[in-house]
Amino acid sequence: MLNKKCIFHIPNALDEKLASASQIRPKKMKEAFEHIGYDVDVVWGTAKERAIAIKKIKKNIKNGVKYDFAYSESSTMPTLLTETHHLPSHPLLDFSFFAFLKKHGIKIGLFYRDMYWKFPPYKEAVRGLKYYGALVMYQYDLHQYNHLLTKFYLATLYAKKHLVNDIKDGLIDTLPPGCEKRSIRSGVTKKGASLTLLYIGGLGNHYRMHKVFQVVKDKKEVMLIVCCREADWEKEKAEYIPFLSENISIVHKKGKELEKLYEKADICLTFFESDVYMEMAMPYKTFEYLSYGKPAISSIGTAFGEFIEKNDIGWQIEYTTEAFSELLNTIFRNPEQLEEKKQRCMEKIADNTWEKRAEKVAKDLEGTE
Repeated sequence: MLNKKCIFHIPNALDEKLASASQIRPKKMKEAFEHIGYDVDVVWGTAKERAIAIKKIKKNIKNGVKYDFAYSESSTMPTLLTETHHLPSHPLLDFSFFAFLKKHGIKIGLFYRDMYWKFPPYKEAVRGLKYYGALVMYQYDLHQYNHLLTKFYLATLYAKKHLVNDIKDGLIDTLPPGCEKRSIRSGVTKKGASLTLLYIGGLGNHYRMHKVFQVVKDKKEVMLIVCCREADWEKEKAEYIPFLSENISIVHKKGKELEKLYEKADICLTFFESDVYMEMAMPYKTFEYLSYGKPAISSIGTAFGEFIEKNDIGWQIEYTTEAFSELLNTIFRNPEQLEEKKQRCMEKIADNTWEKRAEKVAKDLEGTE
């Protein structure tokens, strides 16, 4: 039996030093395709590196090699500006490749990473001609996707309403992040035992933890661990100093170091104020929390909060200090509720692995047009 083959494309190089979702997700998806039985031919790197890979794949196709589908993930930057100098020095490279694949009956699915550029904060951050130039390039990407793709994947359907004039409705589907199956060590929380809360991620902008700090500092039975980048903490700590106490720890860990934090944690946090960005965001950490079997506390009005409630893997509450405090009191008095959520997390991991995401893509795209 011939091996199944697919093409994996991203229009940029990956930075091994960065731990952001934009760097992690492509590697996880590539590995997932391999785990479900595909030989994966990769097109990523600098424009020069992508051109070499594209030339090889085109030669393969002309020589009769069969690819089941192509999968791509967009950059947070416009496709034409992903070189380090951010100039459109290779304007035809990626989309002419997509057109070649479509011409040869190979279906293409693409995960669209971010729409931050559609909202006012982007205009404030990128001013003048750079802003308007980037806007044209982003719109050009959407124009090409609309004509070349079979599937246009979003993390959540909440983002769909911002694309009604850009992408045909029939192309849009969801492909949230995935999680991993892990060997999980987690003790049973007993009545009267302290609760340990864990947050891992950024601070500032949409990720504000003030209400969490405010509540926890007065609850000696609750421990809070916040793991963030040191630069983020230095930038934001002045706002948090009034809320610091002995039961709140700020740490800067990554990679394997995170495992010990998860072992300590009873509950993880995605408790943020809802806004237009949070309404459609699906943080990578939501699924990392799940992969460690940790229930999460989230806020109403967010896509990830709805996901957590729908799957019964945590709690979705109003974004108020009163609601947060009351929930912690309830969990502290009724630890059996926490144990039920932990068990539900363990049950839901299998439905949300990276391999499940890859299987969905393969099912959506296999076969010729």
